[in-house]
Amino acid sequence: MKTRTTILLTLSILLSLSMVLSACAPQPAAPVDPEVIKETVVVEVEKQVEVLITPEPEPEGPVTISFWHGYNADVEAKYLDEVLIPEFEAANPNIKVQAVLMPYDQFRRKLLIALSGGTAPDLARVDILWVPELADQGALANMEETLADFDTYKDEFLAGPLSTNLYQGQHYGLPLDTNTRVLVYNKAMFAEAGIDSAPVTMDDFLTACEKIKALGEDKYCFADGGTYAWAVNPWIWSFGGDVTDAAVQTSSGVYNGSETVAAYQFLKDGVDNGYIHPGILGGGVDAWGGFATDTVAMLLEGPWFPPLFGSQFPDKEYGMALMPAGDGGSVSVVGGEDIVMFQQSQNKAAAETFMRYLLSEDVQLKLASTGQMPVLKSVIESDFVKNHEFFGIFLEQLKTAKARTPHPNWSQIEEVMTNTGSNILNDVVGVQEGLDLAVEQIDPLLVIPE
Repeated sequence: MKTRTTILLTLSILLSLSMVLSACAPQPAAPVDPEVIKETVVVEVEKQVEVLITPEPEPEGPVTISFWHGYNADVEAKYLDEVLIPEFEAANPNIKVQAVLMPYDQFRRKLLIALSGGTAPDLARVDILWVPELADQGALANMEETLADFDTYKDEFLAGPLSTNLYQGQHYGLPLDTNTRVLVYNKAMFAEAGIDSAPVTMDDFLTACEKIKALGEDKYCFADGGTYAWAVNPWIWSFGGDVTDAAVQTSSGVYNGSETVAAYQFLKDGVDNGYIHPGILGGGVDAWGGFATDTVAMLLEGPWFPPLFGSQFPDKEYGMALMPAGDGGSVSVVGGEDIVMFQQSQNKAAAETFMRYLLSEDVQLKLASTGQMPVLKSVIESDFVKNHEFFGIFLEQLKTAKARTPHPNWSQIEEVMTNTGSNILNDVVGVQEGLDLAVEQIDPLLVIPE
């Protein structure tokens, strides 16, 4: 072994000397590849001759990163474009941010098309339910591998929102904002109907609906935009039902179980009795407009409602309360968005810088002013949040709120739920039969191939 090592060292020294002699002879200058030479290299030959290779300077001009998002155009996206991005670019002159606003109903499809074409953005603010799907496809950068300080950095986030980025034991994103839905009630309609306070139980809710309907045929107790999970899950959970078992392995006996059947029957009775606005059938509804003009008495809304609704209808008075409780308690839905980095990104370092900026305490507080609930423990404990005019009710609801089913095939599962709910409420199929048929479609989707 010693003889072989000596031979290798001798060859190495001879090779180095040959390089030095070649460097001394007149010859055309060879270009230096900056991707290969990252720093000044000192080659020492028998401690006498030094060859210095200096790297080329950094490329002139800023790096541009793309950030896709679905922020509300009127307030949130405007604040991002006019305040946050200019502030970031001023502090980071070598990075430019190209923000792209995506309508929610087109976002996922366009993102999948971009991924298949190799043109994915560097970063995106995505629905928490898309993370398992994108991670399963290998589209996302693993945060535990990308962020050198992830083991300590993760402790800055609320556990619930952070968990939405977990897939097969690894984190593929970071929480950016969180939310839930609470009951918003129209004070003028309540007063006219003789209702003293917000309903606490499902029985209270029905009693209120009877009184609201007595105000006129065109008066509705409640409105929502459809039968997708975001709309129906609070009712399912509050009645004690669910979509799958806790292990997310089967929906049989759960989604078609008695508690879930009771929830859908409750909604169907509400539509049939004229308590629930027919917009829930899928035809669309201007719920905020109806609420503002005393046509709709109650909504389920998130923390974006006060600033956005207030900007449109500043004189309209309303109250907020927890989701009415059923046999399962008062259970609403956990929402929010995560920020993810894509494997296709060629600018991961710059993307990480912008990601950390959006997750800084200062920016989280600024986004809170637009109705975005923060995800940092330090911000939740701040005086701003503790003394906030409306965050308190949402933080209280978050204590019992649940996240929608974390599964790579969630989009397909939700499509089954949406169609099933629509068919039930439109009298195409009975409640039990519709949910039995849905289980036959959902169970195969829960199986993940090895």
